[in-house]
Amino acid sequence: MPDGLSHPIRRMSAAASAAALNRIHRDSPAEEILAEALAVHDVGEVALVSSFGAESVVLLHMISRVAPDLPVLFLETGMLFPETLAYQRDLADRFGLRGVRVIRPDARDLAAADPAGDLHQRDTDACCDLRKTLPLQRALQPFAAWITGRKRYQSDTRAALEPFEAEAGTVRMKINPLARWDARDAADYIAAHDLPRHPLVAQGYPSIGCAPCTSPVREGEDVRAGRWRGQGKVECGIHFDGQSWVRTAASLPGPF
Repeated sequence: MPDGLSHPIRRMSAAASAAALNRIHRDSPAEEILAEALAVHDVGEVALVSSFGAESVVLLHMISRVAPDLPVLFLETGMLFPETLAYQRDLADRFGLRGVRVIRPDARDLAAADPAGDLHQRDTDACCDLRKTLPLQRALQPFAAWITGRKRYQSDTRAALEPFEAEAGTVRMKINPLARWDARDAADYIAAHDLPRHPLVAQGYPSIGCAPCTSPVREGEDVRAGRWRGQGKVECGIHFDGQSWVRTAASLPGPF
């Protein structure tokens, strides 16, 4: 398989590349999709963005086997569960992940917009912008593509997710190797490789974000029902689809 600039896909736009790759990999396994993503892009041009959440261990394990030096961007919002922070350190060490980068909100932004640390109680969209979207957009600037762990089964807003997509508003590509997986696929992979689960999964958290805005999920609920419970909010904003951008912190300094 050709790599880097020699790969024919690289001569296309992000949208054309994604469409072509989706046709090629209509029924490809996740490992093959991941391998293609790493072949299409030069070393250093692609990063994995990981929450080190409920099912993150799957992609982190796959990456550790083929590209342990790949940049792994971990958003440490300052409001994560202690269990998530411990899990991140454990997996990075256990898998030999040498490219983990801990991404934090800018201290000046926090002082200006959330000095008391209570913005999430008043405006969750603005809080997600401040602590997730803005730091990630800054961190992604050097990259041509990023890998996510999103899956169709997780929510209605992800039901049509494809393995490859052109990111709205940028020239980057987004790669979703597990797009067609369901909870059973993830559980089977974890069991087959004897991978450690996030400790909160056993306590009823199938999707894990910041502690103040994440609650356990009841039987029969959407797996993301515990995120921002009671609000009409299903995404933090880092996966902007070009239509549902309703964030309120656009005046913060720095690029989006």
